[in-house]
Amino acid sequence: MTDPRRATPDHPAGAVPGGYDGTPAHPDIGLRIGMGYDLHRLEPLAPHGAGRPLVLAGVPIEHDRGPVAHSDGDALYHAITDALLGALAQHDIGALFPDDDPRHESADSAIFLDEAVRRVHEAGWRVVNADCVVVLERPRIGPHRGDMRRNIAARLMTPAERIGVKGKTHERVDAVGEGRAVETHAVVLLARAGAHHA
Repeated sequence: MTDPRRATPDHPAGAVPGGYDGTPAHPDIGLRIGMGYDLHRLEPLAPHGAGRPLVLAGVPIEHDRGPVAHSDGDALYHAITDALLGALAQHDIGALFPDDDPRHESADSAIFLDEAVRRVHEAGWRVVNADCVVVLERPRIGPHRGDMRRNIAARLMTPAERIGVKGKTHERVDAVGEGRAVETHAVVLLARAGAHHA
C-alpha cells in the first residue's frame, strides 16, 4: 500500500491526500448537515420536586414531572440548536449559553434557537429541513406533534412540511424508559442561501 505521506507530483512531502493537511479535499457542494442531542432528567413538579413544567418545541405538555434545567428545559429546541451549530462547525449550546450564567435562568429556549438560526443566516446558509425524535415514555407527544412542527418551522423559517417530529418510547429501559428523563435527537440540512436545492 502506498504511504499517503510520501511525496508525489500531486501531493508535496508531508501532505496527506483527502484534505487532512487543512486544504479542501473537495469543492464546496453548498450543503451542510448537523446533528443535535439533548437529555434532561425529569422530576416531580414544584413544590414536590425540582422539575419545571414540561415544554417541547415551545409546546406546554401536561405531565406530573418536568425537566430539571437552568433554562426552561425545552430539550427539543436544545437539540435543534445544537444541530444548527454543528452544521456550522461552531461551539455547542452549552458553550454559547452556559448553564451557570444567571442571565439564562428560566430563559425561553426559543432565544437559543433564534440565535443559532441567526448564525446560520449570517454565515450565508438557510435551513432546508429538519428531522427530530423525542424519546419519552409518557405522555405521548402525538396530540402535540402538529403544534411542535409549526413552532419549529416558524423558528427555522422553513415550511412545516419540511419538519419531521417523531415520538418514541424507550420500552421501559433505563432512565428514559422509567420516565426519569426525556431524550431528543435532531438532524438538520442547510443549503447555501440562494442555491436551488429542494
